Amino acid sequence: MSVGMERIDELGGAAALAAELKTRRWHRPSGWHVLLLPVALVMAFPFVWLIVASISTLAETRTFPPSLPHGFPVQWLTNLWHNYGDAWTQAPFGTWVLNTTIVSASCVIGNLVFCSLAGYALARIRFFGNGALFLVILATIMVPFQVVMIPTLLIIKHLGLVDSLGALIAPNLVTPFGIFLLRQFFKTMPVEIEEAARIDGASRVGTLVKVVLPSMGAPLATVGIMTLLWTWNDFLWPLIAIQTPPHMTLQLGLQSFQSAHLTNWPVLMAATVMTQIPMLAIFIVAQRWFVQSLASSGVKG
Repeated sequence: MSVGMERIDELGGAAALAAELKTRRWHRPSGWHVLLLPVALVMAFPFVWLIVASISTLAETRTFPPSLPHGFPVQWLTNLWHNYGDAWTQAPFGTWVLNTTIVSASCVIGNLVFCSLAGYALARIRFFGNGALFLVILATIMVPFQVVMIPTLLIIKHLGLVDSLGALIAPNLVTPFGIFLLRQFFKTMPVEIEEAARIDGASRVGTLVKVVLPSMGAPLATVGIMTLLWTWNDFLWPLIAIQTPPHMTLQLGLQSFQSAHLTNWPVLMAATVMTQIPMLAIFIVAQRWFVQSLASSGVKG
């Protein structure tokens, strides 16, 4: 009995030692930190300066060399209140937020549904031209958007969707990259699980929805995040397809704060900060799934 208790104590001590070593290793900087810290500061500088300019006055944004705004903290808070308030009231900012949210959410849902169906079909269903079709889809990733934007606009015009949110949603309901990424993950999953579900009477769609997709949280999150970032920050296609302010998205609406002769930089920077805060928050929350999916073996083969 005493021997068993001693063994348990040894195991407990080993576990505690391993946890302590892991904590020390986590807090101990490495050579990569020395290399990446300056890079991180360089990458963060534009966003930091964006925030600084958003709490400055118009005169302070025109000074050279640039400097921090004066009057901390009272004047900073006053500038913040005026600049962010003007950005929200001088333009239909709330309408643009709603439009962007509708477009982004619709495109994310569409990509998760259609890319899952297409990727599963290309990975599991054997039909004539399967490989050739996948190569064609893969080749479209290399085609720049500038090449297809005019044909896409003509299609949208014939559908009667110009200057509407449908013009922004329809072309982005499915993306070749989403199909490629999910197809690669489907290829790495064992077929035996799906075959067992088929033997139990599940259909193809039922197997996909009830068996396969619940175990693909990381790749689905990656497709959703990348689609959300792309549609939320898209400027060129809304510039082509949208003509009136009530249907504008955030990135397109930001140009209304600029004019040919005067640009109110603090208000423009405040509006830009408000458009980027949701994306930063979502990416920080979901980055674990994003990194996990890119680091896994699903992108091979």
